[in-house]
Amino acid sequence: MLPARFLKLSLLCRLGAARAAGVPPPWQTRQFPVRGFQSRGYSAGGSSKYDRPMRQFAEENESNSRPLIYYIVPSAILAFAGLATYVHYNDEKRAVPLGKQAQQNSIPKRCTTNRPAIGGPFKLYDTENNVVTESKLRGNWTLMYFGYTSSPDVGPKEVEKIADVVKLLESKYDIKIKPLFITLDPQRDSPAQLKAYLSEFDPRITGLTGSVDAIRQMAQEYRIFFKKVGEVGQDYIVESSHNMYLLDPCLETVRCFGAEYKASDLAEAITTEIQKASNSAAK
Repeated sequence: MLPARFLKLSLLCRLGAARAAGVPPPWQTRQFPVRGFQSRGYSAGGSSKYDRPMRQFAEENESNSRPLIYYIVPSAILAFAGLATYVHYNDEKRAVPLGKQAQQNSIPKRCTTNRPAIGGPFKLYDTENNVVTESKLRGNWTLMYFGYTSSPDVGPKEVEKIADVVKLLESKYDIKIKPLFITLDPQRDSPAQLKAYLSEFDPRITGLTGSVDAIRQMAQEYRIFFKKVGEVGQDYIVESSHNMYLLDPCLETVRCFGAEYKASDLAEAITTEIQKASNSAAK
């Protein structure tokens, strides 16, 4: 064994070397750096990945918050622009060109009243192959009937009734109306056929025909039912509703008359409607 003085000397040399290297002696307590505790919750000052969206949302709300005036002014401008557009549009609708002022004055005031949606625009041809549209009927009272020249029984009776009504209105009531006969069989009722057929009753009855599509469209507009039955080649019968329509000068449907009306009753009913319209226009 080494003497105690040599062990002591060796220990002192080791301590000196450790101090030079910055290593603490073994009998001293080793100190570790203290780490702060950080919560994973949504702390006010933390910077964890959980509270970043909340801070970002709060910052965006603070940056986007504006005074109420920023929303009131644009809304008021939009409301004023909409009101101005509405007024201008109504003024344009009320405006009447100079060339149409006289024509509008000749139309009764009752033209502005709302009625059931019966009727509409059309384009047909008369017995002279002239184009007839709804505009040519304006300004006159019109008695309109849908039929066809090959009708075996009801059709001729209704056309004869129309001729009698026209005569009664002129002779008894001093009223003139425009009678119309619109064929539901344009494939067989040509302008020449219509002219020959109607001249046997009253030449004042205007016959109208046209293409199959034009006739079908007009029948739909005036709620007229019709279809072919018993068709064998060119031989067939057309079933239809035998209604007459009384149209005022505005082309609005005033009355609908069925086949049960007699000529005298029909003339009286038409006179009543015309007088009622005249009294209404005078007010």
